[in-house]
Amino acid sequence: MVLLKTCAFGRNACIAVCFWRSQMVRKPPVREISTTSPKCTVMPAWVIDKYGKNEVLRFTQNMMLPIIHYPNEVIIKVHAASVNPIDVNMRSGYGATALNMKRDPLHIKTKGEEFPLTLGRDVSGVVMECGLDVRYFKPGDDVWAAVPPWKQGTLSEFVVVSGNEVSHKPRSLTHAQAASLPYVALTAWSAVNKVGGLNDKNCPGKRVLILGASGGVGTFAIQVLKAWGAHVTAVCSPDASELVRRLGADDVVDYRSGSTEEQLKSLKPFDFILDNVGGSTETWAPSFLRKWSGATYVTLVTPFLLNVDQLGLADGMLQTGVTMGSKALKHFCQGVHYRWAFFMASGPALDDIAALVDAGKIQPVIEETFPFSKVPEAFLKVERGHARGKTVINVV
Repeated sequence: MVLLKTCAFGRNACIAVCFWRSQMVRKPPVREISTTSPKCTVMPAWVIDKYGKNEVLRFTQNMMLPIIHYPNEVIIKVHAASVNPIDVNMRSGYGATALNMKRDPLHIKTKGEEFPLTLGRDVSGVVMECGLDVRYFKPGDDVWAAVPPWKQGTLSEFVVVSGNEVSHKPRSLTHAQAASLPYVALTAWSAVNKVGGLNDKNCPGKRVLILGASGGVGTFAIQVLKAWGAHVTAVCSPDASELVRRLGADDVVDYRSGSTEEQLKSLKPFDFILDNVGGSTETWAPSFLRKWSGATYVTLVTPFLLNVDQLGLADGMLQTGVTMGSKALKHFCQGVHYRWAFFMASGPALDDIAALVDAGKIQPVIEETFPFSKVPEAFLKVERGHARGKTVINVV
């Protein structure tokens, strides 16, 4: 599995490419289905033609329209998207080695053939066309999705996604509000539910610690864990304390007012820790778990993409496996479980999340909204870090 950096750009982050589990043979394409009339074959989009700093972002009116290659795909007209730290990292080339191999398992492409590359993972919009096997959606449906990072992104007029990555948009949200949630929500969902094993049945009474609680993943995790009945302690800076309390955090620890470790010593041990920060936190955070009770530490910061970028695929995977195995064994001997979690695209999980949203248990946290013409400014804002929610792009 693969992880890209996120918040504050310290390899915090949240993406999973189930790399070595995916099929390594290209599927034969089915009949292509045009998305528009022959008179309209291009669309506006923000793309990059090389990796680098923000100046590599380029607006074009001539990006080729996406087409349906496989019968389970849908075309979405993008109404709103968002910018995540992963987009900034991908702009700079982080993870390109592994992602390019996922884009082209047979290694047919030469270096640079992924360009022009459209960034953006979140989308909320309207279904324009469906593949022959799509039954759950029809043209005109309002939908939302998070697009995997090896696919063309959502900072464009149209995007093509697999039907199993799409969900009906929450009825209670606008497109701009909905576009703020899918990527961070699915990352948090993967960490707490798929990897951590928490749900609405076993969460009541559990004590949970969230490190890096004020970013997109953290603000969603607070809400879903509170909806499931957990007691949540949030670690953040003082200017985010009001936000995390409003979202439901029971205790708030200000990491700027002194040693976080010393402040946590006054609290009872935890049953689950979600680490969005990484780095030095991994050396001390697991010690605050209840020993020999099944307590779990889950980090969203893994070295896979960095290892592959620096060492190549085979050595990078080997180094990552050794690192993961040694850490898991070390913590198991100390009485706690150590796990890595990653973003996983999932329409069914978004169905569950949409139900929580429409029930009033999850609310979007948006820091700023930009028009489509201001995408570079949105990237600069996200690149500065210290997010208090999401940065949204109104495409329509």
